[in-house]
Amino acid sequence: MSEDKVRTVREFLSKVGLGKKDRLFWKQVGKALLCTYAVFGAAWLWNETSPLGWWTLKPRPKEEWEMAHLYERIKYPYPGDEEAMKEFIASGGAIGTAIGPKGIMDDGNDSENFPKKPQSKKFEQESQKLWFRMRNEVISELREKGFDVE
Repeated sequence: MSEDKVRTVREFLSKVGLGKKDRLFWKQVGKALLCTYAVFGAAWLWNETSPLGWWTLKPRPKEEWEMAHLYERIKYPYPGDEEAMKEFIASGGAIGTAIGPKGIMDDGNDSENFPKKPQSKKFEQESQKLWFRMRNEVISELREKGFDVE
């Protein structure tokens, strides 16, 4: 390459921001990126292994505290290790597996969605109230007509 071409290439690189004068800037950008990734990596690791949980200041409803065991991480044994698998199943297995520790089929109550559980309880209570109210009305009407209702 001739000197003229080298000079034009250097001029172009300096205009784009990749010249000799810009090396300090790119060095600082590299350090900043490295520090940023290190902070995010540490935060991600803390999120995965934190004994406190990630959002400790956010209030959690009572139902979430009661059902927290459903969301714990489970360390599964290697499938080829028969002894470890038997021990895993004997200790209770995983939440949501079809067969529990004593070989009894799991009815799947734990797999119900967390926010829907209180709603279904409220719905059951309201439907029971309505049922009793209707039953009492029918019984009172039948007694008024002279029927003996227990």
